[in-house]
Amino acid sequence: HVQLVESGGGSVQTGGSLTLSCTVAGSTNTSNAMAWFRQAPGKKREGVAIIYTGPQMSFYDDSVKGRFTISRDNAKNTVYLQMNSLKSEDTALYYCATLARWVGLNPDFEYWGQGTQVTVS
Repeated sequence: HVQLVESGGGSVQTGGSLTLSCTVAGSTNTSNAMAWFRQAPGKKREGVAIIYTGPQMSFYDDSVKGRFTISRDNAKNTVYLQMNSLKSEDTALYYCATLARWVGLNPDFEYWGQGTQVTVS
């Protein structure tokens, strides 16, 4: 049984920074990757960044490249999202999720957190 808990959200001014954390609890984290998603009001959920467990290779959505950094501390079972130069467009509920595997061309994100709100104004 795995539970993910996000923290670190809040309200910041445009150009400010926040660092989100997602801690995996309940069992050993054996996921292939951890990812951050976000969903703004009236918009579809979108992928923000993903980091693979082994090599810690990371990939980002174009909208956040150069501004956000995803990292992971395997010993703490925690993934982070450092967000710099925040824009109003970054306002959303941010979720972390674990990638169990790829099923064909579809990623299987097995576990999800409740989300943490980020508001930029």
